Amino acid sequence: MIGGGQLARMMVPPAIHLGLRISVLAEGEGMSAARAADAVGDYRDPDTVYAFAETVDVITFDHEHVPGEILREVERRGTPVHPRPDALQFAQDKILMREKLGELGVPIPDWAAVSDESELQTFIDAHGGRAVVKTARGGYDGKGVRVVSDSGEVRDWFAALDEDGNGGRLLVEELVDFTRELSQLVARRPSGETRTWPVVETIQRDGVCAEVLAPAPVADPATLDEAARIGIVVADGVAVTGVLAVEMFETRDGRVLVNELAMRPHNSGHFSIEGSVTSQFEQHLRAVADLPLGATDMTAPAAVMVNVLGGPEEGPMPVRYARVLAEFPGAKVHSYDKLPRPGRKVGHVTVTGADLDTVRAEAVAAARAFD
Repeated sequence: MIGGGQLARMMVPPAIHLGLRISVLAEGEGMSAARAADAVGDYRDPDTVYAFAETVDVITFDHEHVPGEILREVERRGTPVHPRPDALQFAQDKILMREKLGELGVPIPDWAAVSDESELQTFIDAHGGRAVVKTARGGYDGKGVRVVSDSGEVRDWFAALDEDGNGGRLLVEELVDFTRELSQLVARRPSGETRTWPVVETIQRDGVCAEVLAPAPVADPATLDEAARIGIVVADGVAVTGVLAVEMFETRDGRVLVNELAMRPHNSGHFSIEGSVTSQFEQHLRAVADLPLGATDMTAPAAVMVNVLGGPEEGPMPVRYARVLAEFPGAKVHSYDKLPRPGRKVGHVTVTGADLDTVRAEAVAAARAFD
């Protein structure tokens, strides 16, 4: 596993249960997955990655940021990489992603790749005077995303592209009139076997996922079928191995449009640890090891995951554990072993049960009790 964050941390228990030894290349000391870290180093340094790859049977990821040329060389040297670099590039570069989704015939917002302020302003003017601009690489959790009405609002981004000297472009998209955000998780083996989880609703605050409701409430069956269809089309179309998250908008006129892709376990799938027969973390390992995939049925009619954002103002999260566990015995608490910081994901809480409103209220209250 390249990357030592909370996704790698949550991969450890199912690896143990499956009899797999998981080894982590962490970015630094004290990362979330430190207990499984056999190496610490820069994932952008070729020699560091090559040396790590020689110690394992297969490479997978906690994030999508390892340069593709390094991963292709890892493959040439004989260590399998999953998802493969040719698939991972579509999660690394949003412009490549939009181009590929267009080729696959998947519904997406109207978009363009723009090289300067003039091109951007032309797009803005043609789309009602507002648009969403994204950096092609590196953005997540609201970073690298701006809603603009004038091209000058991203002048600094164009300047940064010029400084790189690579003639880079920004992605601009129509500002979608949506009612909510959905996420469809798919797991795929190299053989092509796929499994989907129920589509979930994600609730964002300040560009960061705050809650996940599983399954998505009050959803039209046709919407659910379309989300599953899109997920499988994308997974097969890019030949992904492992878990793929397809984040979507449900629009006011009843359409489903793809917003983002993530080729790894995803925040929208954390509910599956307690809420699904097979969690996204176990399923990712099964897929990467080319083992038969597990059932994805819900373990209860409803599951709600709420992120603990920021954490307590004073002291680490464990200081709150006894009180939270005593007050909310039905809640499952997950700590990422991170120091509190405003807006930072330091853990999550999941509650399952028969009634969505009751489950959600308990999950929200338990997460807030860590503040």
